[in-house]
Amino acid sequence: MTALLRVEHLTMRFGGLTAVNDVSFEARRGEITALIGPNGAGKTTVFNCITGFYKPTAGRIAMAPQGALDTAAIDALTRSGARGRNGLFLLERMPDHEIARKAHVARTFQNIRLFSGMTALENLVVAQHEPLMSASGFSLLGLAGAPRYRRAERAALDKARAWLERIQLIDRADDPAGALPYGDQRRLEIARAMCADPALLCLDEPAAGLNPRESADLTALLRAIRDEHDASLLLIEHDMSVVMDVSDHVVVLDYGRKIADGAPAAVRADPAVIAAYLGVPDDEVAAIEQEIGA
Repeated sequence: MTALLRVEHLTMRFGGLTAVNDVSFEARRGEITALIGPNGAGKTTVFNCITGFYKPTAGRIAMAPQGALDTAAIDALTRSGARGRNGLFLLERMPDHEIARKAHVARTFQNIRLFSGMTALENLVVAQHEPLMSASGFSLLGLAGAPRYRRAERAALDKARAWLERIQLIDRADDPAGALPYGDQRRLEIARAMCADPALLCLDEPAAGLNPRESADLTALLRAIRDEHDASLLLIEHDMSVVMDVSDHVVVLDYGRKIADGAPAAVRADPAVIAAYLGVPDDEVAAIEQEIGA
């Protein structure tokens, strides 16, 4: 698989605190990449840098929604200072709304951020505001009921209903989102992000608070997004059963540094990863390696 996203030497400091320290990794097309690590490892900070909520202190975040991530082209784009050229984007140079709109990156958050007073259907339609606003001529054609706008509105409703069918919530399309059970809200939030047709979907702890059945439904949904839609996934997750079940590629952080990067089985057996999750000091990693026969 070719790389869709390349994070190079990413560093993020908050005053005297280094939250992310010289982290590099790739997320490949058509794969689910998991970013894992103990609490405080820097995972959400990396997400916030990728999606434009933070501007990194140092490093480069390159993305190619279409085409390949060519190093020479990325270097040329870095020198030119352009935000996008030949299908390439340097995300650290873009405001968050342009990362979503031009680079086609969507995300969810640790805490559900649905519009709780709107219906489930309305939550999915509002995620398609950009094509609707464009078709409405930024309100004038919409107010006049122009055919162009009516076509866009029907398409948005059709897409919203299709996603409600996919997440088995079509029967609750007209219910307020805030009245849905927690697991349904999690799936609705992912469906809302997918209504924006992202090339990269970033999910921040999507299994948090889910019971085993809901986690199984979630992993099935994530696989379907990977296999049936033109989207790659980057997720933060603490539930290791979900990570090992659904991920194609795992990156591990600890105290802001990358300590492992590879296939799920290899990462799970890595002594440094085991030590980090058990809270073992660095000088005891050798003993851990000896115990597990590494």
